[in-house]
Amino acid sequence: MKIEKSTVASPKGDITLFTLTNAEGAQVTLSSLGAGIVSVKVPDSKGNFADVALGYADPADYIADGPCAGKVPGRYANRIAGGKLRVDGRDYQLAINNGPNALHGGPEGFQNQIWKARVDHDDDSIVFSRVSPDGEENYPGKLDVEARYSWSDDCTLALELTATTSAPTVVNLTNHCYWNLDGNNSGSVLNHKLWIGAHRYLPTDDTLIPTGEMAPVEGTPMDFTTPKVIGRDIKTDFPALNYGKGYDNCWVVDGFKKDHLKHVATLEAPLSGRILEVLTTQPAAQVYTGNWLAGSPLNKDGRSYDDYDGVAIECQSMPDSPNHADFPTTQLYPGDIYQQTIVFKFKTK
Repeated sequence: MKIEKSTVASPKGDITLFTLTNAEGAQVTLSSLGAGIVSVKVPDSKGNFADVALGYADPADYIADGPCAGKVPGRYANRIAGGKLRVDGRDYQLAINNGPNALHGGPEGFQNQIWKARVDHDDDSIVFSRVSPDGEENYPGKLDVEARYSWSDDCTLALELTATTSAPTVVNLTNHCYWNLDGNNSGSVLNHKLWIGAHRYLPTDDTLIPTGEMAPVEGTPMDFTTPKVIGRDIKTDFPALNYGKGYDNCWVVDGFKKDHLKHVATLEAPLSGRILEVLTTQPAAQVYTGNWLAGSPLNKDGRSYDDYDGVAIECQSMPDSPNHADFPTTQLYPGDIYQQTIVFKFKTK
């Protein structure tokens, strides 16, 4: 594996970029800003390479970008209702940064921090790490967190997320990359086909906070248990789609077992023949069809993305789970280790 390193300046400090090139010439570029994925160049069915990860021309534009493109949000990815958090009988008020709710750990969340970075030459992986101080964004406990990326010769990008804490807290980490398998500047992703291994989803209120119900997808536009074109039902008059101007919803992984890596989604681009399989140990997947991408920073080809130019498949625990006793717990205690895996496997037809 060839690994190249470069550094660029930003208002937050120097950003370190790593480009990993496998034996087939396929490349992944990772950034120490938000422990992010900024580029994934893989072949199509004819052997032509394209960058299938949405991102920006200027590495500094990832700071506080609305789409949270490619990064690891935290300490709690997704939404917490009213920013109200209770941990071990103590109440905490988080920053409100998404309508009436807290989103992605707050305005100074993990996605907007420069992480320490190193190459692990033993397994050709890139390791990003940071210490989140006790009280950062008003979350309790000092959290030591690590994001380890590895890239293989068969075009598999694996992300291992680990964390430990000094005091009881909550943790929910994911990767927020947007994919367009025809190429990041190719336009709408609504012609892609998507399969999700989930027979239930989480209905929400109009601020995208779960009601607590795990509803069946059968008979609704939320049903991707058989692969279908993403855009087929996206304009249907249905609460989940009306609230978010498209898909921005959480699906409950079928047959979830703790620490078990499971295939949860497949994205396919009929035009290029590229296929992305997503596997995870997480209990849920938030699928967001880039409904508000317009106005983003200029992309790698010099234009702002339009709405629906990419789709994020965010493997995670469930939004607002600290306030729902029936959801899998996101609490982490001293002496325990938070450990989750997300795998992006690129193939062609």
